[in-house]
Amino acid sequence: MSSKKYFYFVPYKYGCFSFQSYSDKRALANYNILDNSDFWHIKDQTDYISQLSDEDRTTLYNFKNKYFHLNGSKLINYVYKNYPYYAINSEILNLHLSIDDIEKINENKNMDDSIILFTIGYEGKSIDEYLNLLIKNNIKILCDVRKNALSMKYGFSKNQLKDSLHKIGINYIHIPELGVDSAKRKSITNNLNYKILFQEYQKEIISSKLSILESLNNIFHLNRRIALTCFESDHNRCHRHILANEVLKLNHYNYKLYNI
Repeated sequence: MSSKKYFYFVPYKYGCFSFQSYSDKRALANYNILDNSDFWHIKDQTDYISQLSDEDRTTLYNFKNKYFHLNGSKLINYVYKNYPYYAINSEILNLHLSIDDIEKINENKNMDDSIILFTIGYEGKSIDEYLNLLIKNNIKILCDVRKNALSMKYGFSKNQLKDSLHKIGINYIHIPELGVDSAKRKSITNNLNYKILFQEYQKEIISSKLSILESLNNIFHLNRRIALTCFESDHNRCHRHILANEVLKLNHYNYKLYNI
């Protein structure tokens, strides 16, 4: 069976859900391949199954043969009991599970409320992978420290990201004043350029935005578990690691910093 994952899923109102898959569905509807409704119905007569690789076609048929008999409540019960993490945000638990089963579901929630500052980049991640990292680390507030919160990648422009976060119970704050001009990033070609960029950032932004930095620190204290986000997967190649250290400095390094 193929180990390649085409979609990731997040725990949502009725179980597992993929924001990415619904974006793809809308795109296919725009191309008139799928109907624009709540159902995944192909409108044309193309034999898409034959276009799959042998491995993927076998995987699809095996999946169908294993689960085609499940629907409605049977399907919900199967998913909730076998994949309890995806049920932690369900609004219909009481309709399908016993009290004992619900307690097992709740055991999959991260209830850690210790004060930790996180940073996360979305490079190389789908929106669903990214959201799962926030959920699993019990993040309360996502602080977007991009100067321009725009992205060609689905899910990571400001309004898309804010909407997805709202749907899973995480608040979003954009702090563009603490961002870096994209033009400066485009000129980076080596480690020396990064060093120069961060020196300039420390001098031009950090030293002149102390009140905003204090506000960020207040957000951190009020919410206990926040994440600073930007693009780069490696926090050492992103200005957010400078910001995180400045926040910790304000607190005399009394709190933990995790990069996820």
